[in-house]
Amino acid sequence: MPCVAEFGIIEEFDKDKDYSSEYEPQKYNCVAIDDDILDDWWEELTLIKTYFHCYSRLEYGLARWGVTLIPPESLEAFYNIVSKYEKTKTSEELTNLKILLRKAISENKYVIHYGV
Repeated sequence: MPCVAEFGIIEEFDKDKDYSSEYEPQKYNCVAIDDDILDDWWEELTLIKTYFHCYSRLEYGLARWGVTLIPPESLEAFYNIVSKYEKTKTSEELTNLKILLRKAISENKYVIHYGV
């Protein structure tokens, strides 16, 4: 089975919670994508403001082997990276990710990322 990266919407973001303490993809209705795709996006992702594990750990990009919190203000940039990727047009998993990101943007929600 290939390694996957999972993305979901946090309905009620808690600035004091360490999101890495529990693995809960079902709680956030995560969509999974092949982790190898992230290699093609890596350079662009490093420009996006994120938080690793909890709100107090400001970073940029994704925690490849951990939990990343993507704030609402960074979602449009992430959506643009996904949208312009050539394989997005034919990939159901990437289409699902785009739908998830659009929903999070419209609702001003944080997105959680579980790395491999």
